Amino acid sequence: MIVPGSASQEVAAELAAELDEPLASVEYEWFADGETLVRVPETDDRAVVVASTVSSDAHVELLQLQDAARQRADEVVTVLPYMGYGRQDEAFAPGQPVSARAMARAISTGTDRVVTVNPHEEAVTGFFDVPCSSVDAAGRLAAPLPELSDPLFVSPDSGAIELAEAIRDAYGGGEADYFEKVRHSDTAVEIKPSDASTTGRDVVLIDDIIATGSTMSTAIAQLSGPDRVFVTCVHPMLAANARTKLANAGVDAVYGTDTIERAVSSVSVAPAIADAL
Repeated sequence: MIVPGSASQEVAAELAAELDEPLASVEYEWFADGETLVRVPETDDRAVVVASTVSSDAHVELLQLQDAARQRADEVVTVLPYMGYGRQDEAFAPGQPVSARAMARAISTGTDRVVTVNPHEEAVTGFFDVPCSSVDAAGRLAAPLPELSDPLFVSPDSGAIELAEAIRDAYGGGEADYFEKVRHSDTAVEIKPSDASTTGRDVVLIDDIIATGSTMSTAIAQLSGPDRVFVTCVHPMLAANARTKLANAGVDAVYGTDTIERAVSSVSVAPAIADAL
């Protein structure tokens, strides 16, 4: 049975349909003092808890869902379409925690295994005390793209070129490149595609997550004469005015998956998750 978190009801429903498994009718409560409570009225021998931890409250809700499911199921599998705190994969200064590790250890207490989607750093899968595997759903982002003219798929840096290549391959044509920084002085830094020209082409910018939109907007400003610009990401956090920044930067459209459920969530990662289950 698929057990959805309150922030992941769409992807949970898609996963239930993909696996032909029932979807639990979870009930959520929020008390006046800020505490939360969940109720899982039924489950099968295996409970698949699907919950993106998009906030600290979502982390607490996940722990509650795991505990409730454990009372009724023989096996609990936790699916994290988006793992919050995943970018805090190291202590950035003395006295600071490795937050991704702390969250992973907490999540591990209530589950038999974990599946997550395109973590920002693959190393976070090693923080869990139970088996954890990651799913690459980047190729799913090719589906909502329109017909492109001489497309160029560009990742934010060389380390993420595989994202660009995955979408390029799934789309069925085009070039893949990445942005590189060219420092002209202590204060002047140019960001541009490393090899390919963007003039007169449809450019698809790709990242695993868009949070504030600042990095992507800066990259768009460095493109030289593209025809159209599309932005894709696995995790469309789009915090604060991120979507407005992208619009003002001249983006024609933004496409994301449903790991974080937003207006731009144009494609589901459920088929990729289903293959891992």
